[in-house]
Amino acid sequence: MSDSFGVKSALQKLGVQTENLGTSTGNNWIDSGMEYISSFSPADGELIGKVQVTNRESYDAVVSKAQEAYKTWRNMPAPQRGEIVRQIGNALREVKPELGKLVSYEMGKSYQEGLGEVQEMIDICDFAVGLSRQLYGLTMHSERPGHRMYEQWHPLGIVGIVSAFNFPVAVWSWNSMIAWVCGDVCIWKPSEKAPLSGIACQQITARVFKENGLPEGISSLIVGDYKVGKFMTEDRRVPLISATGSTRMGKIVGQAVAARLGRSLLELGGNNAIIITENADIEIAIRGALFGAVGTAGQRCTSTRRLIIHESIYESIKERLAAAYSKLVIGNPLNEKNHVGPLIDKMAVEMYQKAIEKVKIEGGKEVVAGGVFSGDGYESGCYVKPCIIEAENHFKMVQEETFAPILYIMKYKTLDEAIAMHNGVPQGLSSAIMTLNMREAEAFLSVSGSDCGIANVNIGTSGAEIGGAFGGEKETGGGRESGSDSWKAYMRRQTNTINYSTNLPLAQGIKFDI
Repeated sequence: MSDSFGVKSALQKLGVQTENLGTSTGNNWIDSGMEYISSFSPADGELIGKVQVTNRESYDAVVSKAQEAYKTWRNMPAPQRGEIVRQIGNALREVKPELGKLVSYEMGKSYQEGLGEVQEMIDICDFAVGLSRQLYGLTMHSERPGHRMYEQWHPLGIVGIVSAFNFPVAVWSWNSMIAWVCGDVCIWKPSEKAPLSGIACQQITARVFKENGLPEGISSLIVGDYKVGKFMTEDRRVPLISATGSTRMGKIVGQAVAARLGRSLLELGGNNAIIITENADIEIAIRGALFGAVGTAGQRCTSTRRLIIHESIYESIKERLAAAYSKLVIGNPLNEKNHVGPLIDKMAVEMYQKAIEKVKIEGGKEVVAGGVFSGDGYESGCYVKPCIIEAENHFKMVQEETFAPILYIMKYKTLDEAIAMHNGVPQGLSSAIMTLNMREAEAFLSVSGSDCGIANVNIGTSGAEIGGAFGGEKETGGGRESGSDSWKAYMRRQTNTINYSTNLPLAQGIKFDI
């Protein structure tokens, strides 16, 4: 492994080895057999390290420890749980450069984006600390005299977290930090395409829990592909599964969890569009569309897939976007001079190529041609050219999400037509409109406007803040993570009625006298 960007020293500080046990109940790392997953960097194709796969026996040991730890953790006052999360946030601050570097090197996003992902983890820790004193219930007036009614919230128990490769650590933190202050314990299965980032985070959290004299099992880790994830989705001992990934994966998880009447929190695919009206600030529109389409090499669930442009400015926007694309520098994500890094692996490259071929067969026309880079600096075979394709919204490939830097552009005449095109896809995650016209902006945000979970004005589709609930509708799954009142997904509601009178009146005036 090349160390020209200090990767080896970062791994050393994070406690990540060339060969790692992957099953953990805190500081206790469990040997689970001879099967390993190898993590190769898409930046240079080099082997970073190997992680042992969790087997059924070690999984059951993890769940058993989590159940025991829950009995202690749930009884700790919520503000004290918040104090532990505060310490985790500080521990993350201490290793932000190193963890950001590992995220960048293992996943392929730019180092700046890697640092941003770690900052997101720190931010959610800060949010959760405050939340630990705000797990509010309601009081209600009873219809019966001498009675008081209120509701309170209790933790669920074990929360199973399945995260995706594109945000290998941040999405886990959105779930775990909130779940922990709510009194839950967490079992995390990171993406098998970025397992070392999971190992690093488990090292950090386990140390904090141990330093505070807390039992093993509050933070647990399992590693493997869908077969290991299936252990959790079918396990009645895990009341909530929070899963991030493709719509296809989410349908499988949702059905498995529903079959046992468990809860699922699903964050699935996006097919996000920006409407650019004739009243837009063109400079902002171009910048928002550019980062939305090529940031993380188009591998964000909030990446901009479609631009719906008013016909009067269509040709101008097309020319300016093509000029901006020509200035993009594609290369090693740890080199901060580069704008775009690689796709996660060669399978993703193949999907990118097939998508371009298919949309061209449907009638799509390349404005900026795609392709795969080769030669010096591109030895991994994972670097592709961000491309722009003129297409129609009804094309089959436009209706699907391709996790790659492919941007489809199309024109519209009226705002009603643009909103119909915008909403005319199966997914419903993030959306945006670029306009300085208040009526257009408000129409987009109205009940007849965007049907997505996130709707923005004069910013792109990508780059959510942790203060707002994150998630979407339709085939995006309907889940909400991170901010606002998303904490309620990790708790159970209980309604309480207290009779402090000397009588026992029944509700609705029912008489039952003997």
